[in-house]
Amino acid sequence: MTREPVARKNVLVFRALPPDQLARLQAVHAVTVADPRQAAQRPLFDAALADAHGLIGSSFPITAELLAQAPQLQAISSISVGVDNYPLQALQARGIVLCHTPGVLDETVADAVFALLMATSRRVVELSQMVRDGQWTSNIGEALFGSDVHGKTLGLLGFGRIGQAVARRAALGFGMPVLYHARRPVDLTAQAPELLGRAQHVPLANLLERSDIVVALLPLSDSTRGLVNARVFAGMKPGAIFINAGRGATVVEEDLLAALDHGSLRAAGLDVFAIEPLPLSSPLRTHPRVTPLPHIGSATHDTRHAMAALATTNLLQALAGERPAAVYEASGGAGV
Repeated sequence: MTREPVARKNVLVFRALPPDQLARLQAVHAVTVADPRQAAQRPLFDAALADAHGLIGSSFPITAELLAQAPQLQAISSISVGVDNYPLQALQARGIVLCHTPGVLDETVADAVFALLMATSRRVVELSQMVRDGQWTSNIGEALFGSDVHGKTLGLLGFGRIGQAVARRAALGFGMPVLYHARRPVDLTAQAPELLGRAQHVPLANLLERSDIVVALLPLSDSTRGLVNARVFAGMKPGAIFINAGRGATVVEEDLLAALDHGSLRAAGLDVFAIEPLPLSSPLRTHPRVTPLPHIGSATHDTRHAMAALATTNLLQALAGERPAAVYEASGGAGV
């Protein structure tokens, strides 16, 4: 059976794609590449919106106002898992398909989460800088000691694919009891049998009281924005460590700073922030008990290429009238 050729449509690429993925789009559609974050390319981006049938990119807010400038738009393919840069209600009202890239980055992000957890607990960045600055002149004393990771209790806020990947590293590799809190318990028998008897769904207050390390892996939604606040920090075990690798705006950063400066929180490791890049004026940038990273969760060559490939496949399928491999479908299961 011969497949009907796909009608040639207009695609706007608003973040650079790997050459092989760009070539896949150009072989089928008319493609305009314009990064709206670069002032010189913004006029081209705005002009291309008017005729665009498909958008592909990431790390730039596609607002309802921008959407109104794209009357022919049929699909957006985001090179990301999170979709907080898109006006979900406006897309739904117009029947515009939104795709994203779950699955291909789970293990890579879990690696980064655990690296941040380890670095924060053992003060790796701080002590490495001490050596670089020529300040290592004698054996370090207790004031610079870190804290153990193996055997400690890990609490996960959110227990989707990435949370389960972190739990495997913790439970199977470091002998850590794992507690998690989500809106609904996960069927471990079906989804993660290796965690049976090793990961337990508990109420939030119980998780905070018992966990030595709390890791937030929350998506950003109306229900999670600012959810990790002073009440949550006050409920944590004295001397606990907090890690955020979900979305920055799920944490009230002023409350985090207060917990570090005036509460009993030992340290924080942060890969995400409410405003990114992190402003130079932010106290989190230089706080002595914060290990900050520039949102590197999926930032490896292999994974970023896999994300771009899936996003390209999604868009090609959507514009061909097929169901994309990864359509975004809102779900409350990962929230708290």
